Amino acid sequence: MSQLKDQLREIIAEIAEIDEVPDMTPFAELGIDSMMAIEIVADVERTYKLTIPEDELNELTHLDAVYNKVQQKLADRDAAE
Repeated sequence: MSQLKDQLREIIAEIAEIDEVPDMTPFAELGIDSMMAIEIVADVERTYKLTIPEDELNELTHLDAVYNKVQQKLADRDAAE
């Protein structure tokens, strides 16, 4: 398991106040509402020092989607440096 995915899982679990965050379960099924989702994105942006544009937020519907987006943003940032 990826350290990045584990860290993201912890962020999501803490904000949503849940124990388990399965990779592919939609956030809505986990009780994560839009306000929690915004808080999750803000925490992820702060933790990894990256920006996720508003028009990409609707793609972040489960842990794997968040993981893939953060991986992509980190790779893009590293390539630009």
